[in-house]
Amino acid sequence: MTDVQVTNNPEQHRYEARIDGELAGFAEYQLTDDLAEFTHTEVDPAFEGKGVGSALARYGLDDVREQGTRKVKPTCPFIKGWIERHREYEPLVYGG
Repeated sequence: MTDVQVTNNPEQHRYEARIDGELAGFAEYQLTDDLAEFTHTEVDPAFEGKGVGSALARYGLDDVREQGTRKVKPTCPFIKGWIERHREYEPLVYGG
């Protein structure tokens, strides 16, 4: 399995995934006092099938859970679908 490194880039409002130092994908978000809205996820075609999207989703959702102050609004179809397949994250969803 490819080693995907994910970090938060709050200046650009996104989580970034890198493989061997190269940007492989990102998940954009918007924050309010009580919500973390995931708006868009994108993976570079060169890195598709390497777990980049899943790494972004898991890292971002874990980050929101660890902060403990916000619910998640998954308007991005990828993040929404990922949560549906990983039901342990459903308690984080706003209105869920």
